[in-house]
Amino acid sequence: MSGLPEKQTTSIATSTTDDVFIRDTSLCKELIGKVTFTELIYFQLLGSRPTRPQVAVLDACLVTLMEHGLTPSALATRLVYSSAEEAMQAAVAAGLLAVGSRFVGTTEGCGELIERIVRARDDGAAEARRIALAHKSERKPIPGFGHPFHKPDDPRSPVLLGLAREQGIAGAHVAAVLELSAAIDATFGKHITLNATGAIAAVLGDAGVPRSILRGISLIARAAGLVGHVHEEQTKPAMRAIWEAAEAAVPYDGELPGRS
Repeated sequence: MSGLPEKQTTSIATSTTDDVFIRDTSLCKELIGKVTFTELIYFQLLGSRPTRPQVAVLDACLVTLMEHGLTPSALATRLVYSSAEEAMQAAVAAGLLAVGSRFVGTTEGCGELIERIVRARDDGAAEARRIALAHKSERKPIPGFGHPFHKPDDPRSPVLLGLAREQGIAGAHVAAVLELSAAIDATFGKHITLNATGAIAAVLGDAGVPRSILRGISLIARAAGLVGHVHEEQTKPAMRAIWEAAEAAVPYDGELPGRS
């Protein structure tokens, strides 16, 4: 591949006979029992120690994303686990495959729109209007906006934005998503809620998390939630009920030979 250095290296981790090192930091002496999982996520991903406000915001986003009920990702996990109980990892992986452009992964899409507004600087409001108009004319859903159940507003979003303000994190990205929200309402002539994934894209952007890994944050949180669904499937199996409900909801519409 062109453009690559002659020798590739990693800056994330290495080990010796008596220790493990993450970002030049001793796992045994400086990390275990000294930092939280959320702190280590930030440090391992980005290579810098997070501030307390950054940890608070990232932790709140992980909590928000962890559980969403019997959504496609949880259903996939439960069905695969019930079919292959010896492979929990396959069940969780199946659920993670459902984290895409329609569910949970919309943080990434919204992050891209927010960045466009932030880059526009003095003309952010005009860029927000252009985004809203383009989505309306193309009849495309706007990532980070709208919700089938939470109306008129997603109750999680103001909590996340409020936390970012309390922690002194809220900045250009939060301002941009609010500008986009106003432009969307004006363009569509009605209120369309800023949902949790949109708020998360904004607050994580201001916490220093790059847009390119926003979906990864969703995956980290959702993996923990899916393990919970596996455990419930172990103790209160729902696969048979899900299977029967699917058969009842989607009946066969063909004609069987010899039957009128």
